[in-house]
Amino acid sequence: MDTLLESGVDWIVAIQSLGSWLELPMIFFSNLGNENFFFLVLPLLYWSVDTGLGLRVAFILATSNYFNSIIKLSFAAPRPFWVSTQIEPILYENTFGIPSGHAQNAAAFTGIAAARVNTSWAWVTAILLTFFIGFSRLYLGLHFVHDVLAGWVLGYGLLFLFTRFWNPVAGWLRTKTLAQQIALALLTSLIMILVAILATTRLEGYVFPAEWVDNALRAGPLPDPVSIEGTFTSAGSFFGLAAGAAWIASRGGFLTEGPIEKRALRYVIGLLGIIVLWFGLGQVFPDGETIVPLILRYVRYALVGFWVTGGAPWLFFHFNLVRGSKM
Repeated sequence: MDTLLESGVDWIVAIQSLGSWLELPMIFFSNLGNENFFFLVLPLLYWSVDTGLGLRVAFILATSNYFNSIIKLSFAAPRPFWVSTQIEPILYENTFGIPSGHAQNAAAFTGIAAARVNTSWAWVTAILLTFFIGFSRLYLGLHFVHDVLAGWVLGYGLLFLFTRFWNPVAGWLRTKTLAQQIALALLTSLIMILVAILATTRLEGYVFPAEWVDNALRAGPLPDPVSIEGTFTSAGSFFGLAAGAAWIASRGGFLTEGPIEKRALRYVIGLLGIIVLWFGLGQVFPDGETIVPLILRYVRYALVGFWVTGGAPWLFFHFNLVRGSKM
């Protein structure tokens, strides 16, 4: 074990020694960075609170998840509980370690929300949530300190790029036709997939190190971290979100204003659609790393993304749950 990993183990052992009373709070904060949590919050923002904020959150999370998957494959670094019996794995993770996706997404998500609200309390809340979500990953034995720090740096780096270039890029896209916007989104998503495939070529034939096996099995099944499923998820989501946003904007867009009961009804109806597309198709479509399951994963998440930004708003407008507007 090299010096960085050894010092990382010492840090986590010290953090876990703070006591078992932290377990439930740390699991709570960790869950705030899970994909399922974002599936609940993102639609709420986009459909019922602030469409502009929801759109920014959608794209920064899709982008963040993609780069996180690519960088994980590039470094192929271990989880702490894989390398040391001193660390208790309180939860299970299957992917490589660096960077922490929870820390990265927390920085990006809370940061983009704070930038939109742009008040001191919003920034304080965002920074505290980001810290505790990152800290929870250390306590749970799932990341080294350098994993979390790398996640924060990448998350805030994406936040800077989004806040700097969002308006110029959006203005440039408005000069394109609907067909051109959708074509650009499709091309971008295909490039994302190509880069992911290239990133995995050096890991062809990867075998989980024998010296880590017993440690890893303490938390669950033997990890199989060389996977590009996550990148197909991000690429499909990106295309669906972009295509839906472009399509609904071409029809006038929509505003979230309205009585609370209509906002609540939008959310309930929209979530039913997500359940059908995400969970329902997930039960039907096969899993795996071969071409057909990966294509179907791309299609499934593209449909979910399109539903969030385009399909559901159209349905809301059709049932007079929202009014049209130039976005």
